[in-house]
Amino acid sequence: MNSVEVPENTPRKFGALRDRRTGPYIAGGALSMMADNVEHVLAYWVLWQTFHSPWLVGFQIVSHWLPYLLFSVAAGALAERFDPRRVIQIGQALFMAVSAAWGVLFITGSLQLWHACVLLVLHGLAGCLWMPAEQLLLYKFAGPRELPGAIRMNATFRSLAFLAGPVVGSALLLGLGPAVGMFVNILFYLPLTVFLWFVRFDKTSGADPRPPAGTPAGAKAKPMTLISAFSVLGTIRKDRQLLGMIILSALSAATIGSVIQNAMPEFAESLGAGSAGLAYGVLLFANGAGGVIGGFLLEATGKVPISPRTAIIATTVLGITTIVFASSSIYPLAVVALFIGGIARITSDSTAMSIVQLRAPDDERGRVIGAYTMFGPGMMTFSGLTVAVLGSLFGLRGSVLFGGTVLTLGAIVLGIVVLRPRRGQTQEHS
Repeated sequence: MNSVEVPENTPRKFGALRDRRTGPYIAGGALSMMADNVEHVLAYWVLWQTFHSPWLVGFQIVSHWLPYLLFSVAAGALAERFDPRRVIQIGQALFMAVSAAWGVLFITGSLQLWHACVLLVLHGLAGCLWMPAEQLLLYKFAGPRELPGAIRMNATFRSLAFLAGPVVGSALLLGLGPAVGMFVNILFYLPLTVFLWFVRFDKTSGADPRPPAGTPAGAKAKPMTLISAFSVLGTIRKDRQLLGMIILSALSAATIGSVIQNAMPEFAESLGAGSAGLAYGVLLFANGAGGVIGGFLLEATGKVPISPRTAIIATTVLGITTIVFASSSIYPLAVVALFIGGIARITSDSTAMSIVQLRAPDDERGRVIGAYTMFGPGMMTFSGLTVAVLGSLFGLRGSVLFGGTVLTLGAIVLGIVVLRPRRGQTQEHS
């Protein structure tokens, strides 16, 4: 079947933002994501100005996302076994330490290539710890009925953070410089970190980190090894919708991922916008604005179904807009393509994550989310290899154009496979 069963009772529009736990949690996460993007703006600017190397742009992506590919399932298992609030806080502490290290290196003028490599890897490890635990805690706060709306709002506020990050980052870059800006950036991580110390779980929250009901008193939980954590792949393989959404996420990540953001300084220069200042910020702003507006429209209208068809169509549109952006030499057209691409991305990502979470078994949800993260964000590692190799041969523009083309064709083929009726079925609902 192509539709996902959503629990009965129509969820409240913007219900997640009204909840006393989910609302502040989403807002705090957005501030942390904004800090993540501010760090990217400041660090990538300094790295490009210092080294001017497409290979380094590729390494930025590989070193940042490789931890997701290697450790996301294990991180999901940690979020299942331990209190996900504490797992998130560890990730937040690592984010803050990396920002402080960038600030010290920038202000002392002692930045070397190996410093950048180490910090990018540490930043990736922090994100790997954070992402599965964040999604698992979101499910436990919101519950199945409110989950699709909570995921949409979380994705929307992430897009808002993506939108605000370049603006705040550009302001810090121009007003305070990259070194002081990194130290200021640490403050944006604090609200979520502090909130997670004080938020409490009640009996109906579903977020109690204690052993499941029915576990004998005093019984120890069965140890979870790396091999047993990866046993969740057997569960995913048996569910066509679950497997299809994970493959779709992997395709998007492997082809374009975060390449556009990493390569934006070169695109801005080729479009006559420079690689800093307002025109540069608008290019980054456009993609985030599309995500924010798209997310609020999805939640306000409730007209877009949570289905594989929705995710596949949105991903195809994302591929097409990437092709338009990469092949355009007209600044306004590039901005429009980025804006529409932002709408398509949030539709695809939030729909796929909703399907994954709603179809995941309760006792394997953290590991299923970890697998989604491994094959989604983790596959951005290979988009880094693509941009490093193709960027050196044909320029960053050519590598992004290649990624958009592969994504478009791949999404169409995957749609044919996932949406085709099973034997004995004459019609499947979308």
